[in-house]
Amino acid sequence: MCSCSGSLLSAALLLLAAAPVTGRLCGPAGLPRDTVLGRPGANVTLTCLSREPAADVTVSWQREERGPAAGTGRRQLAEGNSLLLPGLRYEDSGRYLCLGGGRPLRALKLLVEEPPETPRVSCYRRSHDKDVLCEWPLRAKPSPGTRAVLRVKRRFAVENATEQRCRHFSRARKFVCRLPVPTGADDTKPLVVSTCVSNAAGSAAGEDRIITLSSVLKPDPPLNVTVEPLERAPQRLRVNWSYPSSWDPRFYWLRFQVRYRPRPAPTFTEVDQVLSTWLDIRDAWQGTPHVVQVRAQEEFGHGTWSEWSQEVVGTPWIDPKEFTSEVGAFSSQFPTEDGTYRVTLPPELLEEGAADGAVVQASARSMASPYAFLVAGGSLLLGIILFVGIVVRYRQLWQRSQGCSAKPQGEGQHMLVTLAPSSPPLSATSLLPPPGPLAPGALHITNLDYFFSGQ
Repeated sequence: MCSCSGSLLSAALLLLAAAPVTGRLCGPAGLPRDTVLGRPGANVTLTCLSREPAADVTVSWQREERGPAAGTGRRQLAEGNSLLLPGLRYEDSGRYLCLGGGRPLRALKLLVEEPPETPRVSCYRRSHDKDVLCEWPLRAKPSPGTRAVLRVKRRFAVENATEQRCRHFSRARKFVCRLPVPTGADDTKPLVVSTCVSNAAGSAAGEDRIITLSSVLKPDPPLNVTVEPLERAPQRLRVNWSYPSSWDPRFYWLRFQVRYRPRPAPTFTEVDQVLSTWLDIRDAWQGTPHVVQVRAQEEFGHGTWSEWSQEVVGTPWIDPKEFTSEVGAFSSQFPTEDGTYRVTLPPELLEEGAADGAVVQASARSMASPYAFLVAGGSLLLGIILFVGIVVRYRQLWQRSQGCSAKPQGEGQHMLVTLAPSSPPLSATSLLPPPGPLAPGALHITNLDYFFSGQ
């Protein structure tokens, strides 16, 4: 019976040791004697004696000053058995003296403090070879003198917890505690992490956290994320990135997740299980900017994902021909009443400094191409030259035929083709056609000897 009850008691103690404790006090809860606590912005009254002094005794108040600007060391305040201090500030903290008849009657210490907030701790580790960082945000600035510590011990162990001092970062408005990890520590053994925040106004403890070194892994976001178009691929984008500087890829790897969306779309498309530091997007919208982000996690899924990287924008490749046609569609021309044309060009084609929607005015003649005039003029000139050459040639032949009535024998003798029956020899045929009207449709060929003589 005793052994059974002892086993039950041991099990109960183990459960109590493992159970998280919320809101327990971790510092002194009481205030020293003759200490008055006041919160910032509140009113407080300091009382010198529990009962009113005699009528012939004048009670006055003084405050001890410290620092280079203290002067004589005390500052005279109001008279009376009670001293009202409205709208307290942190600077009102200090030692107040009550004097009666010139001698001290009582000394009171005023503390203007805000009780600390209950911490809500989260822990993370940026890499396998980094220390664990535990932090919690603050809603308001802590009062001066606030102290925060982190206590860590192995679960179910009877050893005392180690204590680490936490640091307050005013810009980030949070406390950060660093937990050193010894070399060769087991990443799978559970640890109990507890926090304690205290000041003169009180103390507060956060809820205990049970963690392992592998479960709190949280890498930093990937760096140098770029998005580039691929030539002659209007629906593809190449995304590149690099490991965060806090993670050494020589010993441990990361897996990545990429998400992207066209700029008009509200939702992202996600690609998981990316082990390389690049990805080809093959379903991008043509000519549309895309927003891309990348995050990382330990390769075997230990811990949590990193934060998303900053947004990077990229646009797929655009065919220059399509771009030219799109630009041409923006220009237009229209006639005006004075016979000229007004040509409207898009702003990107105007010179720098031109106003939007500027209109360029040009005459109708300037719209005609000069090549048409050059071709027509050249053709006319060539026709004139050929006509003059033919006239000169025929004139020389006519003059030669007047000088001799017949050709010498033995010269220019060729076989002639008879064009009509009973026609005289060609050498006796006159160079000029016989007088008289020509029959309609009749063909008269004269001086055929010229064409067959070779001259």
